[in-house]
Amino acid sequence: MAQPIKVVVTGAAGQIAYSLIYHIAHGDVFGADQPVILHLLDIPPMMGVLEGVVMEIEDLALPLVRGVVPTADVSVGFNDVDAAFMVGAMPRKQGMERKDLLSANVKIFKDQGQALDKYAKKSVLVVVVGNPANTNAYICAKYAPSIPKTSFSAMTHLDQNRAQALLAQRLGVPVGQVSNVIIWGNHSPTMLPDASHAQVHTDSGLLSVPKLINNNTWLHNEFVPRVQNRGAAVIAARKMSSAMSAAKAAGDHMRALWQGTPPGKFVSLGVISDGSYGAPKDVMFSFPCTVKDRVWKIVPNLPVDDFAKAKMAITGKELTEEKEEALSVCQD
Repeated sequence: MAQPIKVVVTGAAGQIAYSLIYHIAHGDVFGADQPVILHLLDIPPMMGVLEGVVMEIEDLALPLVRGVVPTADVSVGFNDVDAAFMVGAMPRKQGMERKDLLSANVKIFKDQGQALDKYAKKSVLVVVVGNPANTNAYICAKYAPSIPKTSFSAMTHLDQNRAQALLAQRLGVPVGQVSNVIIWGNHSPTMLPDASHAQVHTDSGLLSVPKLINNNTWLHNEFVPRVQNRGAAVIAARKMSSAMSAAKAAGDHMRALWQGTPPGKFVSLGVISDGSYGAPKDVMFSFPCTVKDRVWKIVPNLPVDDFAKAKMAITGKELTEEKEEALSVCQD
């Protein structure tokens, strides 16, 4: 069996981590034969709750778990880690705007970027889940200059899963048969969920989702806003933000990075932009990507229509504004 890898989860006593830890410990993320040592990082007031989480991990009796390190000390939490789930952040509550989150959370991610830079392996893969995820990922990467910027990514897989599920529902097919749905831009209500390259796997081969749906009005005026606003709808119903689905998506995101994407399929990742598809450069923008040997590549040359271009310009502008605001908060 492989040597254990060290995996840190920040905000480890919180709602998302409570579901995520099981996915990691069970082998759903890094592989069924990959042992893990879990580094569980949270703030000092949460150490009592974290103690209970550690007890539950012990009681799961999962063979892949080779150690659990609960801590409030970043030098311990990030020490020599191979993979990092940056979950810990102030959650969005009902009535809160994303901008309210930005100033509180950006400072957390500046500190954690510096800690990753100091203590983590230089080959660490970092997935940022805490919102605003794209801009937090940008700041985290900026303050970890010795780790490649390409090692940092923001989670838009939750939006991809939401979009995939909605299309499967519309078509009356199992969700696993739908692939290559794209999320462009920011994990925010400006993102563009794009079904124009999505496929359905059927007994008679691959079929185009837009052709099967054959209703651009629905795709533009219902599908897009429903995915964009799904997080707010969950908060309105649950009185708390998405946790179980966010945890599953974080696992999906890291699994794609760690184990690669299957041939012919791509995954949406918020990664450092090189200006592809007219996106602003040097922001964390969600693109369709393929992954091989833990290196992602933006899928090139996909046709993008005028509707998509207009929406991508809006989300790109928001990311540029968020980045500037975040940088000014970090300099205060």
